[in-house]
Amino acid sequence: MTSEKLPVLVLKRNEDRRLRAGHLWIYSNEVDTGKTPLTAFTPGAAIVIQSASGNTLGAGYINPHSLLCARLLSRKPRTLFDVAFFTRRLKSALALREVLYSAPFYRLVFGEGDALPGLVIDRYGDVCVVQITTAGMEALREPVLEALQQLLAPAGILLRNDSPLRALEGLSQEDETIGKVPDCIDLEEGGAQFSVPLGTGQKTGWFYDQRSNRQMMHKYVRGKQVLDVFSYIGAWGIQAAVAGAAGVHCVDAAAAALDNLQRNAAASGVTDRVQTTAGDAFDVLRDLQGQGRTFDVIVVDPPAFIKRRKDIKQGEQGYLRLNRLALQLLVPGGILISCSCSMHLAEARLQAIVHQAAGQSGRRLQILERGFQAPDHPVHPAIPETAYLKALFCRSPEA
Repeated sequence: MTSEKLPVLVLKRNEDRRLRAGHLWIYSNEVDTGKTPLTAFTPGAAIVIQSASGNTLGAGYINPHSLLCARLLSRKPRTLFDVAFFTRRLKSALALREVLYSAPFYRLVFGEGDALPGLVIDRYGDVCVVQITTAGMEALREPVLEALQQLLAPAGILLRNDSPLRALEGLSQEDETIGKVPDCIDLEEGGAQFSVPLGTGQKTGWFYDQRSNRQMMHKYVRGKQVLDVFSYIGAWGIQAAVAGAAGVHCVDAAAAALDNLQRNAAASGVTDRVQTTAGDAFDVLRDLQGQGRTFDVIVVDPPAFIKRRKDIKQGEQGYLRLNRLALQLLVPGGILISCSCSMHLAEARLQAIVHQAAGQSGRRLQILERGFQAPDHPVHPAIPETAYLKALFCRSPEA
């Protein structure tokens, strides 16, 4: 269906300015519901978006039941969201990744960053893990998957449909498999070997977004005692051991993840230098302090403490407590790598929180390096929420 035949969504006066500046999102309070009532639209339907003056801004899709009710897919006045459309977008995304990486292990599609809002695709060799998080992209899943199969011919595709975002969009949360998808897949990063659980692991199995930051860590850990908090299956900790750390202590709440971590340590030949503790990160950090333990390098890479704007105050307190506890375990001159994947927490605010934690701990800080998401997670310049990952590499010299 071309945009000429699609239903029209009309915006209120002056509510087109953000879209004209390059943004892709439309909120329900920006819609002229007098001219185009939201109740007239079917969740996931393709639409044409018009300004109050009648100018066509592009075509996209809508979910009238969501606060973020519409997303722009194309600015061209006539658009057919078919296999050819998604093939063009996927080819563009693939061309970038093939420049960045020599092996086919990366995030192939990063939602808005690749002009495909509501779609994430991670590639693991000949297996792809797909997350569709919006009703509009769900309605387009057949041409998306056909384009992916034509382009890469993967042996298997796993649709990880367990994202909480799908529930908000009124979508099912049962995973689906196309072709052959193994329970785990092997990958190499930073000289270490990992077995990644695709169906039962966190998110899409592996956190490609921290790849550049983990590489940045290597130079700080040789001969050091390292603490890896929220370690999952050991992406930071095992790489630290492979890079020459004298010892690595990994902490995670999930015992199953730590079992996988130990297998990864064995595959990388560093079992003798990796130990694990299962438990709540805050409790474990307090216990370690009570034991008089200290570390030369501490990595804190927690899940997002701020998932919604209303969580900002509580989430910031979480980051403050976490970094304070970490700093209390850090030797003078040690390195703290403090991360946040909360899109609602700006880097400047994370820096202020870490600085406050240092003050409360009687410590001094030097910021040595700043890390961001890897380039297979491209930032959309008009959508600051796509620049979600921050990592501060801090040194704490003697006060």
